[in-house]
Amino acid sequence: MSPEQYVMDTSALLAFIEDEDGSDLVENLLRKENCLIPWVVVLEAVYITLRERGEAEANYRYALLRQLPARIIWEMDEPVLLTAARIKVSFHVSLADAIIAAYAFQHKAMLVHKDPEFESLADQIRLEALPYQ
Repeated sequence: MSPEQYVMDTSALLAFIEDEDGSDLVENLLRKENCLIPWVVVLEAVYITLRERGEAEANYRYALLRQLPARIIWEMDEPVLLTAARIKVSFHVSLADAIIAAYAFQHKAMLVHKDPEFESLADQIRLEALPYQ
């Protein structure tokens, strides 16, 4: 049996970077080297950081994400696209969250997050919730 795969949500990676509650779990999962980071997570992490902390910090965090022992999924294929569309229409989550959840669904991976919006998907994908703020 192949090892468990994990899809990291933006909230989980920002919790790790900012050393919030749950960062230890994210770090331990990243060390297993079977984590996936969808492209939209990278996009969100960069634009959130640009907005809140400026360009220098956004560039630093982008470089950090690229160096993590995780595979960034840069492509979005048809099955992920169609799954994301169904999730978006059925569960009233943001577009980015629908895409992230679709990657978790398609890869049969555990979604690691700190976003209560994902709880509506508990019957569709496996979730590992970090402590909410």
